[in-house]
Amino acid sequence: MDLTDATMLRVGVYGGAFDPPHNTHVDLVRAAMAQWNLDRLHVLPTGQPWHRPKQPTNAVHRLVMAELAFESIPGVVVDAREIERTGPSYTVDSLRELQIGYPRARLHLLIGSDQARALTSWHAWQEIVALANLCVAARVDDASPQGRLPDLALPGATIDFLHTVPVATSATEIRQRVAAGQGIVHLVPPAVAGYIDQHHLYRTAR
Repeated sequence: MDLTDATMLRVGVYGGAFDPPHNTHVDLVRAAMAQWNLDRLHVLPTGQPWHRPKQPTNAVHRLVMAELAFESIPGVVVDAREIERTGPSYTVDSLRELQIGYPRARLHLLIGSDQARALTSWHAWQEIVALANLCVAARVDDASPQGRLPDLALPGATIDFLHTVPVATSATEIRQRVAAGQGIVHLVPPAVAGYIDQHHLYRTAR
């Protein structure tokens, strides 16, 4: 089946630095694909994030690690478009491009509840909620994310919540553990742990 021509495809979009990708990222993708019955999910490592003062690890390393992390999940596409884009990386640009690529699809944007609460500060956020359903994954410290989201009452806006148990894992913690010489095999997929060791990534804390 040509997915670009099929009727009413369900296409997920999951962006992030993936610096590095870890087990929680993988678990969220699996849960999102199952809950929303997604035909395909695009994982988009960020290019030049407009909202982060610190730049992430080299884009090629992050792209390869993402490919290693998600390669075993059918339907997942690790998408390099944001890395290849020049200038600041905006979510809305990727959604516009994906909507053109999947003209009959409904897009589902997977974000954390902390990102959802800050969504009104994102570039062209009104267009984001018009282009995609918001699929919100709660953080481990969020008892009731629904009650703390901004007012996104726009025509066509849809917000849903991931029915999964969130896990307290962060890329910052992983980088710090590597810099301190501590193990990470329980936090990242084995292939990602091997890549980090092989390429001597995160040896300096940041």
